[in-house]
Amino acid sequence: MVEKIGNLKPGMENISVVVRVLQVSEPKDIQTKNGPRTISEVMVGDETGRAKLTVWGKQDEALKEGSIVKIDNVWTTAFRGQVQLNAGSKSTFSESDEQIPEASEIPETVPEAPQDYSPPRRNFNRGGRRFGGGGYRQGGFNNYGGRRGRGEEEEEE
Repeated sequence: MVEKIGNLKPGMENISVVVRVLQVSEPKDIQTKNGPRTISEVMVGDETGRAKLTVWGKQDEALKEGSIVKIDNVWTTAFRGQVQLNAGSKSTFSESDEQIPEASEIPETVPEAPQDYSPPRRNFNRGGRRFGGGGYRQGGFNNYGGRRGRGEEEEEE
């Protein structure tokens, strides 16, 4: 299903949008906890508003100012109170013939993240072998947050 910019909420995944490319910045290298990455920031919009699209990795050739593009497999995040789109290696870009207003007719409205929004917390205390989690003696962690020692079995719930 294709989402409209005005309906975007933080935490959406695997969505598609059809947008007009309003502005494209030069790619820049940033440092992340996983090492250096290249990102491009693109302002996109439709008849319901505008949003920043962060493209992680190589920028697609379809992202030219003024072009209308369908972008599949993007996700949303919240940054400084605004909802943003993100495109990664699994995102696809294709030119679209859908009718999107000219840049001057696209509202300046940017989707806002709820005041009390906080991103979902990852649960890193699961441990276990499958996900390479830590834990004492390859056993991971028990339900109480402590480590299992020798001879202790995890209780069934």
